[in-house]
Amino acid sequence: MVFVKPVSVAVVPLAGVVAALQLDAGWLRSGATRIFLVWLLLQIVLLAAAVLRWSRTYFVVTSQRVIFREGVLARRGVEIPLERVNNVNFAQSILERMVGAGDLLIESASDDGQQLFGDIRDPEQVQNIIHEAIHERTGRSGEASPVVTQLERLEAMLMRGSITKAEFDAQKRKLLG
Repeated sequence: MVFVKPVSVAVVPLAGVVAALQLDAGWLRSGATRIFLVWLLLQIVLLAAAVLRWSRTYFVVTSQRVIFREGVLARRGVEIPLERVNNVNFAQSILERMVGAGDLLIESASDDGQQLFGDIRDPEQVQNIIHEAIHERTGRSGEASPVVTQLERLEAMLMRGSITKAEFDAQKRKLLG
């Protein structure tokens, strides 16, 4: 997700350079080509900056805390102890679902209250990992029963096409007795 905007914006001046080169030789062609080349160079620099920022961003779930670090020159970091996490929510737009990214909102019993983390890879899986880590660390799950969790996983597998409807129904009958 981090690269979608810079790459898509860089396509415009690239198309402009190609279009300018199709013009008849003269001041209009050379002027338009220079303008579009400068614009393209600026977009490449912005893309390189996005790559550098992305390479220096970390989101880690440990057995004790959730850790987020970002920044190249100026750094920012957030650490949330698992025992203080009250709720974890995620959101994905259609485009984010297609690229496998989304936003994660972690509510905690701290001064900050809520922390929003953007462009997290597979936020639904990260949400599950955090809940499992909380359960292992504190003994409280904050989730539904194991049967409901298994049913949700089966449904996700069905939606992804990993299992057929018949396999889903058979597994569901086993779980529900």
